[in-house]
Amino acid sequence: MGQPLSVILKVAPELSEVIERRYIVLRNVAFLQPVGRRGLAARLHWPERMVRNEVDFLRHQGFLDLAADGMRVSEAGQRLLNDLKDLVRELRGLADVEQRLARRLGLQRVIVVPGDADVDDTSKKEIARATARFLKEVLREGQVLAVTGGSTLAEVALSLPEESVPLGITVVPGRGGLGEDVELQANTIAAEIARRLRANYRLLHVPDDLPEEAVETVASQPQVREILDLIRRADIVLHGVGTAEEMARRRRLGPAETARLRERGAVGEAFGYYFNRQGQPVYQTASFGLRVEDLAHCGQVVVVGGGRSKAEAALAVISTGYQDVLITDEGLAWRVLELTEGPRSEEMAAATSASR
Repeated sequence: MGQPLSVILKVAPELSEVIERRYIVLRNVAFLQPVGRRGLAARLHWPERMVRNEVDFLRHQGFLDLAADGMRVSEAGQRLLNDLKDLVRELRGLADVEQRLARRLGLQRVIVVPGDADVDDTSKKEIARATARFLKEVLREGQVLAVTGGSTLAEVALSLPEESVPLGITVVPGRGGLGEDVELQANTIAAEIARRLRANYRLLHVPDDLPEEAVETVASQPQVREILDLIRRADIVLHGVGTAEEMARRRRLGPAETARLRERGAVGEAFGYYFNRQGQPVYQTASFGLRVEDLAHCGQVVVVGGGRSKAEAALAVISTGYQDVLITDEGLAWRVLELTEGPRSEEMAAATSASR
């Protein structure tokens, strides 16, 4: 498709913008349905007239169905949406971005979906779907899958179709509980992933933020030690990444500790460690579960997350050298390239944004 498409766009470059605009409408309706025009315009921050024009076109072509409670994507529209994903990836040069990021970060594989989770919630859902597809692709009989908590991995659990995987898969939480919303905790996510995959699971009923003096005592208990041993030899580790400030809030660090993080240049957090821009640990909390050094003994380590605002955090965590795969969106991907390749990437990212 590449060469004919490039020829078409030379003759009619405005088609690129039209294709992407209709893709965005279809994608958002698919995730929000049923949704009204006004609600869709508010979500997209587009003028209602623009939304009405695109909706009218897609409806007349049979790609959207309108009802009293709002719009839905038709069967034909869902097929078109699946086809458009590949076309939009080509228009935005995402295959090239994936290769550049993999080389730059020393990763085995990078998967980039269109959009920026900072400004479009559907990008987080697309990241989750891409992660779900990746899991179904790589899981093998008898393997152990460890997952951490957070909103993106909660979406991953919900994106998995309910069907069987190879026998003997065991899903475990990579961390203890953070005292946050139950649906965002590693235990809940591990159990939901296991349910959808029809796999086995084990849970870790221990708070993540135990006092340091209690960690060794609890970890020495036979049942807890057995689960920890299972987690620390996981064949696949799926984890998110948070900015230092975000994770300080989630861990309820006090003002003094938060100020210390800023002074030491912390930008990202994973597994209880806070890292500076160079990937060096500058602060550690007493946390329960997988630690960064444990990743050296695990199989494939996959970091999942998106949004331009998390780029520095992701780069810091990946700079530790333990990660193998990154699944993200354009917002984070382009920002990481800006940080690692300089002004030229900034210009290319701006050109990409202008085409949307």
